[in-house]
Parts: sequence; structure tokens; C-alpha cells
Amino acid sequence: MKRSRARTPAELVGAVPEPEFEFTFDGRTIPALPGQSIAAALWAASVLAWRTTRVNGRPRGAFCGIGSCFDCLATVNGRPNQRACLLPAGPGDIVTTQEGDGHAEHLG
Repeated sequence: MKRSRARTPAELVGAVPEPEFEFTFDGRTIPALPGQSIAAALWAASVLAWRTTRVNGRPRGAFCGIGSCFDCLATVNGRPNQRACLLPAGPGDIVTTQEGDGHAEHLG
């Protein structure tokens, strides 16, 4: 029996991905693909933490990857507490490390 070469799902459906774009994380340019989550793009760029805990300021990033644990919270376009594992990256997004609960700037 002759075996055919393995093909990717994109080849099978003839899909052509949209071009890569960029967003910023703490001032650093991060490349992303359409539909890619912020967490996945950060991981691909070797960024593993983008939040610190309220107590002790320990670093956190993606843990569960499905939005259940809230370890991946980031500030996106000025909005704190965004789950980076669920939120698709967008061209020109501004993502910053979230400190604690993300509302420290509101304390007087």
C-alpha cells in the first residue's frame, strides 16, 4: 500500500493565513497571528509572566490556558483584569504587566 505524505489541516482546506501583526507589551513589540490569544503570542515571544500577585508580588502568566484560574490577567488597552489566555491579540493593542489587582492607580 502506498502512503501519501502527511498534510497539515491548512493545506487540506486550502487556507491562507492572514498576515502577522504587532502589539506592544510593556513597550516591547510582540508579533502575533490573527486569532492568536495574547497569552499565546507572549509565550511565543518568550514572555512567561505578565502579572504580579496582590500579596508578595509574585510573577504569574498563563497556567490553565482556558480562563478558569485567572493567573493570566493583564492590562489591555488600559483595562485591567483581562484574561490573556482568552483574549485575541489585536493589531496595535497595548498590553502591560498588571500589578496586584490592577487598580493600584485608583488608590489615593
